[in-house]
Amino acid sequence: MSVRDPNPLDSRHPKRVAIVLSSPAISTTTGWPVGFWWSELTHPWLAFRERGYEVVLYSPAGGRCEADSLSDPRDPSRYSDTDLISLGFLSTPKLAALVEATRPVSELSVDGFDAIVVAGGQAPMFTFEKATELQRLFVAFFEAGKVAAALCHGVALLRYARLSSGEALVKGRTVTGFANIEEDFADQAVWEMGALTRGTHLMPWRIEDEMRALGANYVQAGLWRDFAVRDGNLITGQQNFSGAATARLVIEALGG
Repeated sequence: MSVRDPNPLDSRHPKRVAIVLSSPAISTTTGWPVGFWWSELTHPWLAFRERGYEVVLYSPAGGRCEADSLSDPRDPSRYSDTDLISLGFLSTPKLAALVEATRPVSELSVDGFDAIVVAGGQAPMFTFEKATELQRLFVAFFEAGKVAAALCHGVALLRYARLSSGEALVKGRTVTGFANIEEDFADQAVWEMGALTRGTHLMPWRIEDEMRALGANYVQAGLWRDFAVRDGNLITGQQNFSGAATARLVIEALGG
């Protein structure tokens, strides 16, 4: 007797997911170059590809994207040296090349994809306010009933996402994102390293505070916990350790 897979793959009509990376930027608080976070691309990528999904990379400007250095498992800091998934991605030339040639979001069609996933990193906090086309597309996915997901500081996009009615997309909805306790931890770490003057914050504002101010039910699972939450077709992940959890909820929402 065989057990039927509740989430069967259909190789003839695979699900299609657009992963959006932030374009490179310079932090206005530190002056450092900032970008996306590797694990927030590679961990969802692996989960989706294992399900047979097609995955296409986009960014607001298109072209080459750059990652935050601490997210690279080869970085001398060794901060991410246990991230073997990202190391495998980076060590595979045809995959690493995808980040060199992302498509601009102006070419992203809602009709052509089943889900949009916005990765984090530091750059979204400094670039997504002006990423009006990405804001529009995220809302369009959501209002079309398609899966709209954001992860870690990629949740910054929800600060600017407005429904057709003009109301904040997150109002009355349960979301997560980079938590205040994690911002505190990160600030303290760079102060102790002497990389920033004590009292200077890495981020210009905070996800948790802004989501609450917009009327969202913000939740989190504690410091550096793998955590994501789904509210209908809106999915959010807490931080850089939550790529797998976010992908699982996207797969669940897509029916496998």
